[in-house]
Amino acid sequence: QVQLVESGGGLVQAGGSLRLSCAASGRTSNRYYMGWFRQAPEKEREFVASISWTTSTYYADSVKGRFTISRDNAVGYLQMNSLKPEDTAVYYCAARYSSETPYHRTGVSAYDYWGQGTQVTVSS
Repeated sequence: QVQLVESGGGLVQAGGSLRLSCAASGRTSNRYYMGWFRQAPEKEREFVASISWTTSTYYADSVKGRFTISRDNAVGYLQMNSLKPEDTAVYYCAARYSSETPYHRTGVSAYDYWGQGTQVTVSS
């Protein structure tokens, strides 16, 4: 089992920045992908970015060039710059174990463990 706890959400003006953190605990192996997803009201949860244990990264087109995913041992980060109102959502971190690298997955069902989510609100 892996427990994931996000932090760092909040309210920011358009053009501003936020950094989300995701602390992982439980299973000791670090050979997992960490992903970030987001869900806006009345919309489906969507992929944002993922990072492998070898630090290979992959981004959704909508955030490429603005968001940066990283990890340091058991803590993952999502640095969000040039935020837009359409980035407003609950952001979730997720983890999945896989021996294949790089093999980024963008589907919700590919991830086995999820955090509780943190709200990000971008005002115009």
